[in-house]
Amino acid sequence: MIGQKLKLARLASGLSLRELAARIDGLVTAQAVGKYERDEDMPSSRVLIALAGALDVTEDYLLNDDELVLEGIEFRKKSASSREVATIEARTLHLLERYLAVEDLLHLRSVDWEKPRSAPYPVSDIRDAEDAARSVRDDWGLGNNPIPKLAELLEERGVKVLSLDLDDIDGLAAKVRRKDREAARVIVVKKDTWSERKRFNLAHELGHMVMAPGPGVDPEKAAHRFAGAFLIPADALRAEVGAKRSSISIGELVALKQRFGASIQAIAYRCKDLGIISGPAFSTLYRVFASRGWRSPPYQEPGTIPPQVEEPKRFERLCYRALAEKVIGEARAAELLGISVRELGARLDQGAL
Repeated sequence: MIGQKLKLARLASGLSLRELAARIDGLVTAQAVGKYERDEDMPSSRVLIALAGALDVTEDYLLNDDELVLEGIEFRKKSASSREVATIEARTLHLLERYLAVEDLLHLRSVDWEKPRSAPYPVSDIRDAEDAARSVRDDWGLGNNPIPKLAELLEERGVKVLSLDLDDIDGLAAKVRRKDREAARVIVVKKDTWSERKRFNLAHELGHMVMAPGPGVDPEKAAHRFAGAFLIPADALRAEVGAKRSSISIGELVALKQRFGASIQAIAYRCKDLGIISGPAFSTLYRVFASRGWRSPPYQEPGTIPPQVEEPKRFERLCYRALAEKVIGEARAAELLGISVRELGARLDQGAL
């Protein structure tokens, strides 16, 4: 039966039942498509081919009964409509299926989530998030050094990091239940946002994955504190700026941004959390940030780090590897990457490998 896969592909394309029916030129009605999705009926071969073409998937994909389910979803910014949320969830599963398919084609054991030894860390006070971040760094042998490529680090630890075009949501984290396998961990980030924001969102979602907030602890505030502590360790920041300051300049914050890969605002917040600057000094800085437009879209602070710096690349590399080893052809590689065969050829010709 094709119900689950058809619905997933439709939602991933952002189409309603009526819009999908129109896209196949009214070959069947929206009500008929709904019946297919509920497994109350099966499309004819002609309709199946038309549906696959309209959704840019293969007939084999729609007929495959492997099923992935998102569980424990945590969104960054929940201002999106229910339709956008459903579309994002479907696109996440759709891309993750491709990711896992490439691993299978290459006979690679899917990298399992390398949960830090002491996780989940109990958080009974917001300050416990500080200890949780320090423990994750210790468990993963990171010391106090800045992390140059956070998306790459998380993928090495078994987290599937996906990049999608998003509007009102900055990202999400979830478990993905798989048939006959360990649950996969996935984090989705907004593709076209600055890398300093991507890095904070990745660290924030990691915080949700490794902490267990107790009663009275706001999970979002705890994840924020974790993200700041993970990206900007207390000892490393104090070594740079000192233990106590009456003020800190924008120029110094820009220099610190280049060192830690965090936004100016996140670094200022970190200085306040650690008591390096006072509450009034922090408020003064934030008034400056607001007056210069850095607190609202497009969040273009000085020294912005381009989006591609924190773009996850493992899935793309696996596709190129499968193509080079002749496990798949160019048409399949292009399908997996979601691009045209012509674009794939251009990437290969330009030495994208």
